[in-house]
Amino acid sequence: MNQRTSFLDKLAELVETLRGEHGCPWDKKQTPRAVIVYLIEEVYELADAIESGNTEEICEELGDVLFHIVFIARMFQEEGEFDLQNVAQTITEKMIRRHPHVFGEQMVQSSEEVIQNWHRIKLKEKKTTQMTSLLDSVPANLPALLRAYRISDRVAKIGFDWFDTPAVLGQVEEELDGVRAAETIRDGDNLSQKFGDLLFSVVNAARTAKIHPETALAGSINVFEKRFKKMEESILEGNRNFEDVSTEEKKQIWAEIVSADPE
Repeated sequence: MNQRTSFLDKLAELVETLRGEHGCPWDKKQTPRAVIVYLIEEVYELADAIESGNTEEICEELGDVLFHIVFIARMFQEEGEFDLQNVAQTITEKMIRRHPHVFGEQMVQSSEEVIQNWHRIKLKEKKTTQMTSLLDSVPANLPALLRAYRISDRVAKIGFDWFDTPAVLGQVEEELDGVRAAETIRDGDNLSQKFGDLLFSVVNAARTAKIHPETALAGSINVFEKRFKKMEESILEGNRNFEDVSTEEKKQIWAEIVSADPE
């Protein structure tokens, strides 16, 4: 047994000890539903680490995610449902099944064809479930931006699409006009709906341009955050409080920062 395998075994044994008779009181009382919130937090921390490019942090955060996966699997093993080996077996078989161009005889010419084949195979798999809609496979608890992208992508794969970016951008313009109209009459409920329609159409536009909206938005937020911190530093260097600087001067400082750092 190589060292990498032994460390995975040690992790599984560690979790078993934590959940055992002489283990940790907190760990022993956990349930899968209670732990899932920590797993979600760890995944977001992993995403932050990947964005930062710090490999040490990425390795550490991957470990945190792995720990929670092993922990959840252990809880189901204790109930006699499945164990970590079953989890590994299931995903291995699924990946082999969904990559017939690698593990079978199928030929593909592009990554786009791989995606199309993946979707067809997945649809065949889902026919054995109790789903009544194609959209049932999109988790209801996904953050709204990610869920909008998934739903947009799902319906596009079965032909319900605007087909190209210019057409979808036209839809964005229509939704923006709807926002303007709702804002003019000060209809709060309708305005909220129109903003939602606008955001959904922007997500759809990003998808047709082959840009993931979550990645795009995360990048824009990072740029804004960096520029805003520079503005704060500029004001602090003048021994002034941010709140005491006029809006017009803040706009001027911001414009100078943007021109020097166009990104």
